[in-house]
Amino acid sequence: MARYIFITGGVVSSLGKGLMAASLAALLQARGYRVRIRKFDPYLNVDPGTMSPHQHGEVYVTDDGAETDLDLGHYERFTGVASRQSDNITSGRIYKTIIERERRGDYLGATVQVIPHVTDAIKAFAQADTEDLDFVLCEIGGTVGDIESLPFVEAIRQLRNDLGRNQSVSVHLTLVPYIAAAGELKTKPTQHSVRELASLGVHADVIVCRSEKPLPASDRAKIALFCNVPASSVIPALDAKTIYGVPLQYHAEGLDVEVLKAFGIDVDSAPDLTRWEEIEDRVLNPEGEVTIGVVGKYMGVPDAYKSLTEALTHGGIANRVKVNIRWLDAELFEHGDEAEITAVLEPMHGILVPGGFGERGSEGKIAGVKFARERNVPFFGICLGMQMACIEGVRAGGITDASTTEFGPTEEPVVGMITEWMTSEGLQKREEGGDMGGTMRLGAYTAKLGGNSVVSSIYGSDEISERHRHRYEVNTAYKPVLEQGGLVFSGMSPDGSLPEIVERPDHPWFVGVQFHPELKSKPFEPHPLFASFIEAAVRQSRLV
Repeated sequence: MARYIFITGGVVSSLGKGLMAASLAALLQARGYRVRIRKFDPYLNVDPGTMSPHQHGEVYVTDDGAETDLDLGHYERFTGVASRQSDNITSGRIYKTIIERERRGDYLGATVQVIPHVTDAIKAFAQADTEDLDFVLCEIGGTVGDIESLPFVEAIRQLRNDLGRNQSVSVHLTLVPYIAAAGELKTKPTQHSVRELASLGVHADVIVCRSEKPLPASDRAKIALFCNVPASSVIPALDAKTIYGVPLQYHAEGLDVEVLKAFGIDVDSAPDLTRWEEIEDRVLNPEGEVTIGVVGKYMGVPDAYKSLTEALTHGGIANRVKVNIRWLDAELFEHGDEAEITAVLEPMHGILVPGGFGERGSEGKIAGVKFARERNVPFFGICLGMQMACIEGVRAGGITDASTTEFGPTEEPVVGMITEWMTSEGLQKREEGGDMGGTMRLGAYTAKLGGNSVVSSIYGSDEISERHRHRYEVNTAYKPVLEQGGLVFSGMSPDGSLPEIVERPDHPWFVGVQFHPELKSKPFEPHPLFASFIEAAVRQSRLV
């Protein structure tokens, strides 16, 4: 039977619960345990699929087509365990399910209430699909005391009673702020946060304390005294030089040992952390560096491209170089002349145009594609980035008004809305003007690669499976124009109807993909496309 670790946060948000959960799971894995991490999100959206990147950051997509919280990306990158739809739940999805059941009459006329109906649904989610696991880590979004998260905290209180002794542990992450005027760390916010959690019926077994300054033994002892835990169960958490050093840092402070002790499990050996030591060494001791220009539209929100940022770092790890990312607002390129664009892009060793939605900044992205094509700079287009590369290719072939129907009616629809496609579950259909949420081509799809293509040599295979999230597809009617200009379709859907990859064989490195390879990249297993792209950027850096 799986044991449960419930992870809550207090004082303020954005302390790093997801990273802590991922690091703890990695440490348990390093001890030979089988783990899975789940995220409970208190917001009323059914999923983050329709939420703005400016508010929520990126939407992380799983193989089975779920649009989920970006923390699931941390989970996968640190454990290598592929996330599933059953690993992320929101208040909105729970209430939607309960209301649908009530309308069907499933509750046989009973009054539907938060307790027991909502809490039972949360508990059922936590316990679903946990066969053959040693530990299930459940992260509760938000901050303890928020009205939105109360049903989730109540559910884990009940679940801890249901599971019995030694089957669950509560880990609470709090802030120990440093007051510069007083020159002191203050433990009172942590004491209040733990007390708030206890007032809801959940006792914290391990307390993780985020702070700017080292936490003195006297402060650890004070927190332990007032929060009713051993001093060894108060774990300091300072900023690390790299997020991939966080598992090592938490192990050094004893987090994994204290969690196992709270379960009553004897710890008689050290975990094998060789993998993380090698990764940290490669990140902190690079043998060179490259600069990648990312021409996008969500420049003010670092989390909007979280997986992309990490995948570029992984490409650097594979090549033992530091990757400097220059975030370039595509809108600025729309108003600049060629000389200004050249001045910005010329120092770049590689140009990447990421995914996104909407017309804003599109001409700037096309300008970035054109620069990379004409100047032989390594180029990587992802999702919308591939579509912009195709539009630029058709325009270069003489069809100057080539565009996409995503931006409005056009007489030259190089990219158009996909209305139906085949999946393992049968034919999927979409209608323009229908619901926005969950209506894209989502999740893992197979692609066939050309036998002598650049991408087949990069993958070392002629068949791949990658994750998608988009509504529009490149129109194969423009294939002759593109091929005449040197841009070839090197990856197609198995039935040959949907372009998945384009490339320029006569270019140093020019690849566009309809999917999101960044979602499957890991520090210990960099995605081959990102590893190859950064390798090309290294070669470019020697020419500049």
